Amino acid sequence: MSLNGTIIELAAGDYAATLASSGATLAALTHAGRDLILSFDPAVELGAAYQGRSLAPWPNRISDGRYTFDGVGYEAPRNEHATAAALHGMASFVSWEVEASASDSVTFVLDLPGAPFYPFDVRLRARYLLDADAGLFVVVSGTNEGVTDAPLGLSAHPYLTCGTPVDECVFGLVAGQVLLVDDAMRPAALVPVEGTDYDFRTPASLAGRHVDHAFTVLPEGGWTVVLTHPGNGGVALASDAPWVQAFTGDTPDLLRGGVAVEPMTCPPDGFNSDPEGVRVRPGETTSLRYTIRAV
Repeated sequence: MSLNGTIIELAAGDYAATLASSGATLAALTHAGRDLILSFDPAVELGAAYQGRSLAPWPNRISDGRYTFDGVGYEAPRNEHATAAALHGMASFVSWEVEASASDSVTFVLDLPGAPFYPFDVRLRARYLLDADAGLFVVVSGTNEGVTDAPLGLSAHPYLTCGTPVDECVFGLVAGQVLLVDDAMRPAALVPVEGTDYDFRTPASLAGRHVDHAFTVLPEGGWTVVLTHPGNGGVALASDAPWVQAFTGDTPDLLRGGVAVEPMTCPPDGFNSDPEGVRVRPGETTSLRYTIRAV
């Protein structure tokens, strides 16, 4: 055991990954020795700003920590003091069980403990598979094991990196709309990306740009976010999730060393803004799929 529970090392061809059972966390991913995500040592570090962690039963924020589901009001702990929001759910810093592992794959499972602010019976599963040619495949799923409907959203929090500050990188994301937010990161307006600083349909430099926004109206059938550097190659994350959050790592710990690319099954504040979209009926499963590869 370690600070982050059981540590699992995977390898396939030139790819290698380090996983930890706390938070079903992707702590490191490399290709031919080159970092594809901002990594940390899970034996002795927690990482910064949710590095690599699985996010459930809600991703992003619940504004003011409050939501109503099927006529009942709940108030979750406000763990992001700057915004008074409930951030990134309940599964990121708890120990998941290692259900199965091999040299190139691992599956974690968590029976999410209920709480007064989330009295629902949900089983989470996260499977990581390395492929020598295609890179890392990830499936995160949540099943409603209870007898009543449950709100449930999923995401993950890898920081893509080219080994340099993001100001030296080019970022590409084909999205039609961006969600603008207020000073407390509460959703304010969903607008077309055209004419904003958040139009990356044609890959553009991140120099001087602060991004911490969710994007939608993504290509039907799947989308790919690409971060590249002219001298260091690049990295791509692909998914078919309906939303993706991008964050340029503007924190004292991360120092804009990477871009968090967070595919999400629901929008920010989804428990309030999209209660039917997050509804999972008894016995049903919702899933998030994404891949990361070198380019």
